[in-house]
Amino acid sequence: MFKTALERMPSDTHKFVIRADCTPTGQNGYDITLKMVDPIPRVSTNKNLSAMNYYAYRMMIRTHEENVILKCRRLFQQFAVDMYVKVETERLAFIRFNQTKLRSEDYIHLRDAIHSDGDVQNIGRLKILPSSYIGSPRHMHEYAQHAMTYVRNYGTPDLFITFTCNPKWTEIERELEPGQKPQDRHDIIARVFQQKLKVMMDG
Repeated sequence: MFKTALERMPSDTHKFVIRADCTPTGQNGYDITLKMVDPIPRVSTNKNLSAMNYYAYRMMIRTHEENVILKCRRLFQQFAVDMYVKVETERLAFIRFNQTKLRSEDYIHLRDAIHSDGDVQNIGRLKILPSSYIGSPRHMHEYAQHAMTYVRNYGTPDLFITFTCNPKWTEIERELEPGQKPQDRHDIIARVFQQKLKVMMDG
């Protein structure tokens, strides 16, 4: 499932590079040429398959199908982190090559002028992150605007509620494989926490 390669570093030391580019059965992993499949007729569509959808499918728990990745404990955690980096890289690449679709030309020159203190010699080509990209300045600004809207409509908050996760929750422990601990399955913890948080917010 994993291919290991040695890569020489400038300091004459070595590091291991682990790449999860094959499935346990020897099939190739994610590729940008993969297409979405319609689940009813089981035929391919013209819509490209994103890395996020592919790895979400790979990490899903299925009743009558064994998922080896979910049994690898700390190696599964490394796999999840590495694949998340791949997902974020794909998102950033889309933003980089689709700036015109994101209509960044409307404000890119103003942003350039601000950063260059008005010196036209320093004006370059910025890549604007939209508000849909989590953690971007526009995303944080949008959240701040939403918070101010809540305060304007409903007044200042009276309570500050902290909702934490308990790894001993029954919903988490009953989904663990034999010999596993909650820290081996962050995917289960995240899903259970999200469901309980939704129940609290809806209640």
